[in-house]
Amino acid sequence: MSTTWKIYMLAIVSFLVGTSEFIIAGILDKVAADIGVSLAAAGQLITVYSLAYAFGTPFLMAATAKVDRKRLLLYALAVFVAGNFAALAFTGYGFLIVSRVILALSSGVFVVTALTVAAKLARPDKQGSAIATLVMGFSTALIVGVPLGRLISSVYSWQWVFGAIGLLGLLGMALVAYTMPRTESERPIPLRDQVRLLANPKIAVALLITLFWIGGYSITYTYISPFLLDITGLSERGVSIGLFALGIASLLGSKLGGFGTDRWGYRRTLTGGLALHAVILVLISLLAHSPAFVVPLLMLWAFAAWSSGPTQQYHLITLAPEASSIMLSLNSSVLQLAMAAGAGVGGVIVGQSSLGAVSWIGAVSVAVAALVAAAAFGYFKPASAAWRRKEAELAAKLGAQDLG
Repeated sequence: MSTTWKIYMLAIVSFLVGTSEFIIAGILDKVAADIGVSLAAAGQLITVYSLAYAFGTPFLMAATAKVDRKRLLLYALAVFVAGNFAALAFTGYGFLIVSRVILALSSGVFVVTALTVAAKLARPDKQGSAIATLVMGFSTALIVGVPLGRLISSVYSWQWVFGAIGLLGLLGMALVAYTMPRTESERPIPLRDQVRLLANPKIAVALLITLFWIGGYSITYTYISPFLLDITGLSERGVSIGLFALGIASLLGSKLGGFGTDRWGYRRTLTGGLALHAVILVLISLLAHSPAFVVPLLMLWAFAAWSSGPTQQYHLITLAPEASSIMLSLNSSVLQLAMAAGAGVGGVIVGQSSLGAVSWIGAVSVAVAALVAAAAFGYFKPASAAWRRKEAELAAKLGAQDLG
């Protein structure tokens, strides 16, 4: 098997891992009704997953640094399969939380290891493309996995979604076992080295952008299915179509983010994308009861939200190019923390206020991210001395013309 096909195979397994993470948001109302808890309580399944991913993955990667990468991929997938089958076999709220923790830890180890293996398999001039292929496989879960899972859960039961992922995970293990070469272990990156970077004010501010951006996105996305059902009034089929459209737009937005970073620079692309993200969430809030407007707005929302992904990663790398892997690891942890915080805040909003308020609060959080980015990039600073000098010269010329 060629190197390219091996990388695509890892991307396919990454698709399964991504589906296991995102699927809860697509079937949240069904899970809540089946296990007898509120929407807010069901939303905390996303919080638990993100917290376990954010805090557990760095420690597990450090502890398994000396393990052969192929073997580590197989170990991670074995635990991943067990976590999915646990969700199928045990339906109580407590058991489901345990299942989400198992899935988060195994998914985190698999994703980080797969990115490392893909980079090693590819030629030096193709490493970026290899990593992008894996990320595309993961994000494709939003396009295919989530709406398909919603469809399966509406016909059968939501538990069977996890059962299907578990079975496909077994197939993924077989593919890894028979096609992946043995890859030597990694040099462990001490956690203190990762934490030390946080003392840099520019890096801390940059990670703050991720926190508010993803937090605002998560507040809305966690409850998107019940929002579309109860507030917008879509049918089951309409929700599946809406989630599919959202997934396609997210992929296109990610592509535009990479293009915009190269074409217009990361400052303009990131700030503009965040500002558009916030505005669209406001429009969704205002037009929430109109299906004709909400579905197109959902696509624009996903398009704007995901355009910031590659741009923000590039921004972080520019702040510490000598420690790019650590920066991306930190950003991944902050991203998962933001997902957890967003799901938690969304649960409080749904429980104390109303389901329709999630998009308003999400818009506020993303707007904060846009303001922090604009301030960090110097858009609020007074005009530079050179620009003020040019203005003075222009004014003097105009004055001289007037006098003449």
